Formats: sequence, C-alpha cells, structure tokens
Amino acid sequence: MKKIGVVLSGAGVYDGAELHEAVLTLLAIDRAGATAVCMAPNIAQHHVMNHLSGQEEPGETRNVLVESARIARGDIQDLATVDAGSLDALVFPGGIGAVKNLCDFAIHGGDCKVDPDVEKLIQAVARAGKPIGAACIAPALIARVFKGEKQVELTIGNDPGTAEALTKFGARHTDCAVEDIVIDRQNKLVTTPAYMLAQRISEASTGIEKMIQAVIEMA
Repeated sequence: MKKIGVVLSGAGVYDGAELHEAVLTLLAIDRAGATAVCMAPNIAQHHVMNHLSGQEEPGETRNVLVESARIARGDIQDLATVDAGSLDALVFPGGIGAVKNLCDFAIHGGDCKVDPDVEKLIQAVARAGKPIGAACIAPALIARVFKGEKQVELTIGNDPGTAEALTKFGARHTDCAVEDIVIDRQNKLVTTPAYMLAQRISEASTGIEKMIQAVIEMA
C-alpha cells in the first residue's frame, strides 16, 4: 500500500490548513487504496485568527503540530522526524497556513523564506523522483523551494497577481479551472486551484480527487 505524506499547517483556513481541503485530501487518498501519513512542523503559528469574526486574536499563540493533530485525529508525526524514504509521495493541502507557517509568502512575497525542515523534506522527496501534489495556495511554497533549481509548471487558478509572483520564482503558471489539475510530468508535480477558485466544497473535491489520483499513479 502506497504511503502518501500529507503536510498540514494548522487547523483553519485563515491561520492554518484549509479544513475542507485537508479532509478531502485524506478521503481521496483512502478511496484510492493508499495510506495517508499526516505530518506538520513543530513550530508556533504565525498568528491566531478568530474564524467567526475574521479578526486576529492578539496575544494568543498556538502550535502548528498540535493544531494539525485535530485534523489527523492525533495520528500525526513531527515533520522534522519524517524520513522521505518512507514515503511514496507528498501532498500539501492549502489554507493560509501553507504561506504563513510553512513559509512566509503571504507576508514577504518574493522575498519569502521556507521553514527549513519543510524545505528539506520537499527537496528529499523530489531528489528521490517521487511526486508532489499541492492545492490552493500551497503551490507558492513549492515554487519557492525550487527557485533557481528547476522550472516547475503549476497552477493557483487564474489570479494574475499571485501567478506573476510565482513566475518570479522561475515557475511557469498555467491557468486552470477549479475542477481541473495541472500536471508537470517532468518534475512530477500535480496542482489544483481548490479554494483559490471554489465556491462549493464539491468543486474543491473534484480537483483534489483528480490531483490525488494523478499523484498516486506517478508514485
């Protein structure tokens, strides 16, 4: 049974992993007959957001690994301890946590940095020739990791500003409909817009399921 690493970035669209995308990813992996291996970095969140008001909670702190454990029902690993050799593929659901906790693209744009353990794992998986999937805004993280090394083809949907920012990392952006995917076969990368475009959970689900199927076929 193939093992698909799922990197989570907290629990909640405004400060962590997008919950619908994370659960749909886990469901698609299970339906495909593979095993999801959940992981997250053991670091503090960039900030904590009140998801009812949409406002930041000043002075409140949360841990990315602890919050991600809510999604994984406690079955989760500290990303720093994960051996890329134990995985057949790696997948990143979206949510602001992907670009505030796993990297700081949402804050610093083209000058952003990636969490060292996250970057190390992505690089190790890529060097081993294993596929990577990324949904929603998470492709920005992948583009940053491969800046100056390889030109990856990916999508975040059709937002011109974000697409332009990713091309500055050397990535090639392809506009994509919400229920579709972009496959970079040379670099074994599969991306889908999910909630960058989705207005309904079913729209996000279709693209994520296609992404997981493509990733598993390449694994």
